[in-house]
Amino acid sequence: MHSRKSSTHELALLGLVMALSGFASGDEQGAAQQPRPIIEEHAQIEGPFADGPDVTDTCLDCHEQAAHDVMQTSHWTWSVNQEVYGRGSIAAGKRHAINNFCYGVASNLSKCTECHIGYGWKDDAFDFDDPSRIDCLVCHDTTGTYKRIGGDGGMADPATDFEFVARNVGSPGRANCGACHFYGGGAHAVKHGDLEKLLIDADAAIDVHMASDGLNFRCQQCHKTERHEIPGRSMAVSPGGTNAVACTDCHQGKPLHKHALLDQHALSVACQTCHIPIFAKGEATKTYWDWSAAGTKPESEVRDDGKPLYVPVKGRFRWERNIVPAYRWFNGKTGVHRWGEDIPQGDELVLNWPVGDRSDPEAKIYPFKLNRGRQIFDKVHRYLINPHLVGDDGFVYTLDWDTASRLGMQARGLDYSGQYGFIDSLMYIRINHMVAPADNALGCRDCHGPTQKRLPWKELGYDADPLYVPGQARFPLDR
Repeated sequence: MHSRKSSTHELALLGLVMALSGFASGDEQGAAQQPRPIIEEHAQIEGPFADGPDVTDTCLDCHEQAAHDVMQTSHWTWSVNQEVYGRGSIAAGKRHAINNFCYGVASNLSKCTECHIGYGWKDDAFDFDDPSRIDCLVCHDTTGTYKRIGGDGGMADPATDFEFVARNVGSPGRANCGACHFYGGGAHAVKHGDLEKLLIDADAAIDVHMASDGLNFRCQQCHKTERHEIPGRSMAVSPGGTNAVACTDCHQGKPLHKHALLDQHALSVACQTCHIPIFAKGEATKTYWDWSAAGTKPESEVRDDGKPLYVPVKGRFRWERNIVPAYRWFNGKTGVHRWGEDIPQGDELVLNWPVGDRSDPEAKIYPFKLNRGRQIFDKVHRYLINPHLVGDDGFVYTLDWDTASRLGMQARGLDYSGQYGFIDSLMYIRINHMVAPADNALGCRDCHGPTQKRLPWKELGYDADPLYVPGQARFPLDR
């Protein structure tokens, strides 16, 4: 580890560069693109094109219905009504979610929407009914040369050879999806832990499904897409649990395993629990973000692998690799804390949590990443603050929590008392990727026996390891 001194303004720019790093260079994104057939008619496309929306106008000549379909999806709206545990029907989606990375969208639109599939959503003037604002290229570029620039709601790099890219569009590959999903939380490998650019050219030890020299799945092999509606949902933004992807969508029939005992385990244990023994196999993932430390010292600190430990405009971080997941019962539904709700008494605010317990027949033991943080809240109203972070008047430039709170809560539509503090928080993130080869799946002694430290049996509702206590197993096992 080493430290370096930087001015506040330079470090603010560093933060912005980190956030922009999701839109990687063409060389990086294109290095391991999967071979995809080029559509003959596209080769007849002629420019010149002034910008991304100009390309979209040409796409619309043939794909007007596709544009209509896109505009019905949560990738476009960032909002969807869902039946949510304990709440009934509420507005969910990225617009309404809370996280302990960058808090929430609200006043930070111009930065967050760099990963929106449209051009230029930087304020409330964005027209969601204008199909020319759809960015077709970010998902359908096969050249690896298409880039978006940040800070203005996501616009195409004007240096792009739009005619070349447009002539070579095709079905999305892993790099297309990863341009956003590998960079959730503001930089590479920050949020998910099981999604990172290593998956673009993975081997089977990293992910048996996406191994370039093996099955070589594209994302949509599992996330089977119809009319641009992509199944699969993040817990924080889509807590209703509908339209999910399951291993059994493909792995069907009985028996699933060679040994019947494993099929009986599958009644209570999710596939991912045994088949993803560890995650963050490549780069380290962030597991802690302390915003309260921002501005407390002028020097940055960086790990030997280049991951920041402290950034004056963002605070202190913790990173981990080869992580053993946390295990909880989960029935597919998620409980969520909402903007404007009272913070319950306790040492740690849980922002979202898996629903289910041992008595729930729909629940199974499931693996999760736990992300902890320390976030700003209103000491009078006793609710979280959605601070304004970006732009010339954002916290990463001003280091002024009071102004950031006032502007952010104004954008969120909530009162700000003028008094703030910081509270510890916890966020659950499902682990679904980085599936190990079958030979590397968990064995009996990984979870059972006096020396195992993987499964917290008492936290899961058992008196002790159910292998050794009669009547503890939810379903009788044929030994």
